[in-house]
Amino acid sequence: MYFGGGNYYYIILILEAFCIIHSLRRGTQQKWLWVLIVIPVFGCLYYIYSEILSNRSIRAPKINVEAVINPGAKIKRLEDEVRFTDTFANRVKLADAYLEAGLTDKALEIYKNSLTGAFAENEHVMAQLIVAYFEKGQYNEVIPIAKKLYKLPQFARSKAHILYAKSLELTYQKELAENEFKLMKGRYSYFEPRYEYGMFLTRSGRDDDAWQIFTDMLNEQSQLSPVERKSNKVWFAKAKDEVKKLSAVRKTA
Repeated sequence: MYFGGGNYYYIILILEAFCIIHSLRRGTQQKWLWVLIVIPVFGCLYYIYSEILSNRSIRAPKINVEAVINPGAKIKRLEDEVRFTDTFANRVKLADAYLEAGLTDKALEIYKNSLTGAFAENEHVMAQLIVAYFEKGQYNEVIPIAKKLYKLPQFARSKAHILYAKSLELTYQKELAENEFKLMKGRYSYFEPRYEYGMFLTRSGRDDDAWQIFTDMLNEQSQLSPVERKSNKVWFAKAKDEVKKLSAVRKTA
């Protein structure tokens, strides 16, 4: 019994150390460190589920076969579903399909009309509104919606947060925009917002700072799992292109 208990104790220590190191590498220690120390068993299990397993499934590319082969058929089916069963869920599915297909005006109309009653502050719809307004170039509409979502934990490193930062930049609030980009930084993760921050720095004429951001991203590739490298390959490719451009500028300077 004692031997088994001893093994169990060391397994927990190893698991706890793994989770703490993983959290430190990703810059999420403020959120997780006390949980992992105070309740190591359940804290570690919850950390692995929410930060490793869930994130991989979220980041993995999802291909909607119906949308690729015949996007019109998908929209027609969803329109029929709304016609027969006009529910909040069905309307939002249709709006999401419109947005994905580039029918932004139709998506906007549904999203705006859906924010009523019990769904007046629905997080998904508000986040999608941010995407739609940004695509339409209505940056002043993005900002107040983003402020409503700002305190939600999931907003911190979301697509909506990136678009909020870019909207601040495009409405001549560069200092506020940079503050938001800085909040989305983290080692060995969050490559899309880091790439966007690098592009912000490039647009601001801060080539050396941008070069450092892109170089750090590329240097971290070898430390990632194959799944993480694959799911972020587009951002690594973009960062590599920017490093080439900035290196060429450095040579001619």
